[in-house]
Amino acid sequence: MPAVTPKVALIRHTLSPEETVALGARLCYSRANVDDLLQRVSAKDQTAFVERLLSMGHESVFEHASFTFGIEGVSRVFLAQMTRHRLASFSVQSQRYVSYASGFNYIVPPAIRNLGEEAVREYEAQMDQLHAWYTGWQEKLGAGEGGNEDARFVLPGACETRMLVTMNVRELRHFFSLRMCSRAQWEIRSVATQMHRLCLEVAPTLFADSGPGCLRGACPEGEKSCGRAKEIREARKRLLEELKRGQA
Repeated sequence: MPAVTPKVALIRHTLSPEETVALGARLCYSRANVDDLLQRVSAKDQTAFVERLLSMGHESVFEHASFTFGIEGVSRVFLAQMTRHRLASFSVQSQRYVSYASGFNYIVPPAIRNLGEEAVREYEAQMDQLHAWYTGWQEKLGAGEGGNEDARFVLPGACETRMLVTMNVRELRHFFSLRMCSRAQWEIRSVATQMHRLCLEVAPTLFADSGPGCLRGACPEGEKSCGRAKEIREARKRLLEELKRGQA
């Protein structure tokens, strides 16, 4: 049963997401029909206009653009956190219909790895024991979904799951503000960081300033702040410069 790490792929996204957002905003204040507005939006760069929408907090129009991600190498602990973001759509690998009789992948927390090889071996042995208990219950309960659905109760939170996740831009920006923060749990922070990088490559104007609140002002965590706001802002500046060089 191999240990795995989070992996994110951008599967689909709204065509020309920044233009779609701009179209929604311009329609609100124009007498022109949709075809005319679409031609105007397509004929001119919308970067400045979208930046103005962001500064104004005109957030509803950002719901017209969405992104779909394939996520794997994450734990059921991660799943419990991810699905708290209710303005999203999820399709998740089922532990009822998928049997782990041949073994399951799992996530090793970095804090356990940092304890050294002996600690990792102890953790791996525990995963092996949990798998033995799981297959033991499958044998007693019977094959198929009937056995799986109850045998899975002994599977650990570390057990890998896979999913498709779809969010619109407004929700993604909210998600990044919470889950890219240094105080977020390490696994969901890793996934959020990968998701953000993929979004940034497609729609830089929509996501250039998205992330923890300290990128845009004072840290919202107050006395619980990590105190690394300057470091985080500098890292974002370097990332944007790197992406700009790559597009040149």
